[in-house]
Amino acid sequence: MPIVNRIAEFAPEMTEWRRDLHAHPELGFQESRTSDVVAAKLAEWGIEVHRGLGGTGVVGVLTAGTGGRTVGLRADMDALPIRERTGKPHASTNDGVMHACGHDGHTTMLLGAAKYLAETRNFDGTIRFIFQPAEEGLGGAKRMVDEGLFQQFPCERVYGMHNMPGIPVGEFAVVEGPVMAAGDTFEIRIQGRGSHAAMPHQGIDPVVVGSSVVIALQTIVSRNIKAQDALVVSVTEFHAGEAFNVIPDSVTLRGTCRTLDPEIHASLPDRFKRVIDGVCATYGATSEIDYHQVFPVTMNAAEPTKVAAEAATSVAGQERVQRDRRPLMGSEDFAYMLNAVPGCYVFAGNGDTAAVHHPEYDFNDDLLTHGASYWSTLVERELKRA
Repeated sequence: MPIVNRIAEFAPEMTEWRRDLHAHPELGFQESRTSDVVAAKLAEWGIEVHRGLGGTGVVGVLTAGTGGRTVGLRADMDALPIRERTGKPHASTNDGVMHACGHDGHTTMLLGAAKYLAETRNFDGTIRFIFQPAEEGLGGAKRMVDEGLFQQFPCERVYGMHNMPGIPVGEFAVVEGPVMAAGDTFEIRIQGRGSHAAMPHQGIDPVVVGSSVVIALQTIVSRNIKAQDALVVSVTEFHAGEAFNVIPDSVTLRGTCRTLDPEIHASLPDRFKRVIDGVCATYGATSEIDYHQVFPVTMNAAEPTKVAAEAATSVAGQERVQRDRRPLMGSEDFAYMLNAVPGCYVFAGNGDTAAVHHPEYDFNDDLLTHGASYWSTLVERELKRA
């Protein structure tokens, strides 16, 4: 079946919901209005509502038939600290905050599926509609999991979806294995000894040491990791000194690492320490390293990916489902849910729009019916009635 007819009928309603959410964006862990809207709509449709996990998170529970099997569907709700430049009538009314990643659309598509499934109940089992706060770098998924999401609301499988500019509307990308990278951050403070720039021999120049560290860190990629494996080490900040003729006491480096391999991810803190300690010892400097493993690899399990691909194919057609799309080196905190419960994370085409996190980005409302139909079809396949 293609787009679900009933969902197509209330597409104008979904567009109104989405544009209302877009006009009232909220940052991570501040999604009070958004979660109020979500909770009210779920309750209106007779779905059991639970609030408070992750602070502003909402979980809706809908059961039909025996209620035996369980599946979780997740959408993120937060916006970004970006000043919008779309000029749209529904543009952000919260200056400096905008839905630049499409979470307004993600929330709306899951609401659309919830409305349809609450009406039809053409499934046998229990659905957990998981509306997550703070996906944008704040770890809302981890907080929900840590606070007992899957203990309070057990799921056999959990699914996520993200819009993707550049993929035509009506197309999906579904890939088994790693689909998005682990994402880490680091801060390195190198302590040298300051001196006059005309007499560098009297000090230990941390700028030179820091420069050597920047280069040496790249040997982790080029000489420690197999060429077939993906790893990115990027130093994005280098802070040093305040005067043109003074060698400073210390420098601070910051940056990020991305990899698609969980074993490489686990090894990075030790690899960093070994390289940095060695470089600093060569020059007589010392270092402090603050390494944070922020997001795991987003890893799709085999059987849930098969079901997700079948659902996407049912909605879009075989030729409009990409099964060989290469993983992205960006990160996604849905990985924490996939670490706890097997599942699948898919991409849905947003058409020819600005890139996500761009001030001119806007979610494509034409995607709403495709996404809601995918969610509904997925449930009806996973929790198929006998």
